[in-house]
Amino acid sequence: MTVCALGQAPAQASGDAQDGPVSIGVIGDGLKVREVRVLLDGWKPGVRARISEWRGGEWVRDVRGWKAMSSRQQGRYKYEIATWKIDRNFRHRSRICAEVSGHTERMPCVTIKR
Repeated sequence: MTVCALGQAPAQASGDAQDGPVSIGVIGDGLKVREVRVLLDGWKPGVRARISEWRGGEWVRDVRGWKAMSSRQQGRYKYEIATWKIDRNFRHRSRICAEVSGHTERMPCVTIKR
């Protein structure tokens, strides 16, 4: 699996992408995605996240619908997080994108590659 944020060079294996305060992390092997995590910098109780699949710049489907994010803190870093177990194969070059309520202008994406 390769990571590709909007306008960024790809990296090998499982990884992540960031667009402003919103980031996405994908864990998997090859074309199989095991888990997806969406993070939002700072505490914003009541915020929700969802993940969708895109192909060729077009929306394909919601992979998982809206889910309430949980507030967490690690040291001085405060953030919101939502995690999904996926265990599903995706097509080569599909993009898994994260959307967070209140931040719809931000959509980091991970490109799935062989």
